[in-house]
Amino acid sequence: MLRGMNTASATHALQRLLEGNHRFVEDRLHRVPLGARLKEVAPAQAPFAAALGCSDSRVPAEIVFDCSLGDLFVVRNAGHVLSPSVVGSLEFAVLKLRVPLVVVLGHTRCGAIQAAIAAREGEPTAGSIGELIAGVRPAVQRVRALPGNLLSHAVTAHIEDTVAALRCGPVLGPLVEQGALKIVGARYDLDTGDAQLVA
Repeated sequence: MLRGMNTASATHALQRLLEGNHRFVEDRLHRVPLGARLKEVAPAQAPFAAALGCSDSRVPAEIVFDCSLGDLFVVRNAGHVLSPSVVGSLEFAVLKLRVPLVVVLGHTRCGAIQAAIAAREGEPTAGSIGELIAGVRPAVQRVRALPGNLLSHAVTAHIEDTVAALRCGPVLGPLVEQGALKIVGARYDLDTGDAQLVA
């Protein structure tokens, strides 16, 4: 087990994030003097958690969890799709920066998931967007037959799939099994600002 990392610190980190989101929803964010915080974190970073989120401009993890400079190690791309660089970044946060918690932050009405729903399999897509769609498609396929809103189901399924893949990874997986790391998934509501744990 990595020194200083344990389930208790992961639980505390998750509580901090959930409390921060609660403040965000209630519009009572902490007012941290950024000039002082900038000087404090300039020599080295020691984030208390890592977040993998979507690039959607309405879902910045630092703001929705009411965090300041140096608090979160954030990785973002459209649809929080896993790739070697994304996984490597999270491994860096865990192994080098000793974060005990990784949060996968998906959100309602995700455009990348909408694109995966709309795309026809085998149909060419411009540029590299096809790689993002391919990363989301398994979640869409898994819930396509469910009654109700396909997009809503797919958003949650993709968060669950991303969390499951990270928990099974060759580097992060053993740390989860040892209790040195916690990986969870949260679904952010664009309308309310609320982030609910779903995985």
